Amino acid sequence: MNIYSFLKSLGIANPSGSGWLAVVFTFLLALVLSWNLIPRIRKFALRVGWADQPNARRLNKEPLPNAGGLAIYAGVIAAVTLASLLRPIELENVLAQVLTVLLGGSILVLVGFIDDQFGLPASFRLLVQILTALLLVANDIGFDLTFNTPIDSTLSTLLTVLWVVGITNAINLMDGMDGLAGGVSFITAMSLLAVSAQSYNRAASTLVLAALGGSALGFLRHNFYPSKIIMGDAGAYFFGYVLAATSILGELQITTVLSILPPVAFLLLPVLDTTQVFVRRLAKGKNPLSTPGKDHLHHRLLAWGLSQRRAALILWGITLICNWLGMTIREMPPEVIIATTISIVLLLAFTVWRKMQSA
Repeated sequence: MNIYSFLKSLGIANPSGSGWLAVVFTFLLALVLSWNLIPRIRKFALRVGWADQPNARRLNKEPLPNAGGLAIYAGVIAAVTLASLLRPIELENVLAQVLTVLLGGSILVLVGFIDDQFGLPASFRLLVQILTALLLVANDIGFDLTFNTPIDSTLSTLLTVLWVVGITNAINLMDGMDGLAGGVSFITAMSLLAVSAQSYNRAASTLVLAALGGSALGFLRHNFYPSKIIMGDAGAYFFGYVLAATSILGELQITTVLSILPPVAFLLLPVLDTTQVFVRRLAKGKNPLSTPGKDHLHHRLLAWGLSQRRAALILWGITLICNWLGMTIREMPPEVIIATTISIVLLLAFTVWRKMQSA
C-alpha cells in the first residue's frame, strides 16, 4: 500500500491531495497555540488568583493555576477557524452539527470557568449540562433507538442526555491527578479522529478532533507531573462534552444492546471509573453525587504506592487498549489501527520526554 492509498484509506486524501494537510495543519496549530499560550495564562492566573488551593482531597501542595481550560479552548477554536478559512469545508449536515458541538462546548467552558473561580451550585451545573445535551438532540446528534416502540424517541433522547452528561462529568472527575484527564482525552480524540477520517463527508468533525487532540497534547506538556497548571472544570467539561458528542456524531442506530458498544469502548475508562465510584458509594449508604473523594481509580493506584507518573502511564495504557478495542469494533483497517496506535504512543513519549527535560 503506497502513501496515497494509505491516506485515502484514512479518508484524508482527496483529488487535490490537500485533505490530509488540512488535518495535520489543524493538529499542529492547536498544539503550538496551547503549548505556548499556557505559560502566559499560568502567569496571569497566579497574579489574579485563579488557582486551586491545597486541601485534604487535592494532591497539589501549593496553589495551582486552574485556567488551563482557557488555553485548550482557545487552541481548538483558533485552529478550526483558521483551517476552515484556508480550506473551506463543504456545507453539509455535519458542519451544522459540529458548530452545535462547539456551541455547547463553549457554554460549558464559560460555566466551568465561573465555577472554578467563584463556585456554582451543583444543580445549576447539571441543568446547563442537560440543556447542552438537549442542544445536540435538537440537531440530530445522539443515539437513535429503533426497537419499533412508541417511546423510541423519548428513550433515544434520555440515552443521549445520560451519555453526554455522564461523560462530561466522568472526564471532570478523572481530573484529579497530573496528566490523567489530558492524556485520556488526547488518546480518545486521536482514536475518534481516525474513525472520523474514514468518511470524507465528515471533514468538519475530523478537523475538530484534530484540533482537540493537538490542544490536549500541548496542554499535557505543562500538566504531566509535576504539573504547572490544571485544566479546571472549564477544560474538563469541554473535553468531556466534545468527546461524548463526537463519539455519537452521525447515524448511530441502536437495534440491539450491543449497538452501543462502539462509543462506550472509546470512553470505557472514564465510564468504569465513574461507575465503580457510584456503586461503592451506594454500597456504603453514601450519596454518589456527594463531594468528590479519594475513591477513584487513580487514587487507588496512588494508595498502592505508585507515583503519579506511573499511575498516569498505566491508565494511559488502559485507555489506549480500550480505544484499540473501539477501533476494532468499528471494523477499521488493521493498518489504520496500527498507525493510529503508534502515532499516539510516539506523540505521548515525545511530550513526556520534553516535560522531563524541563522539569
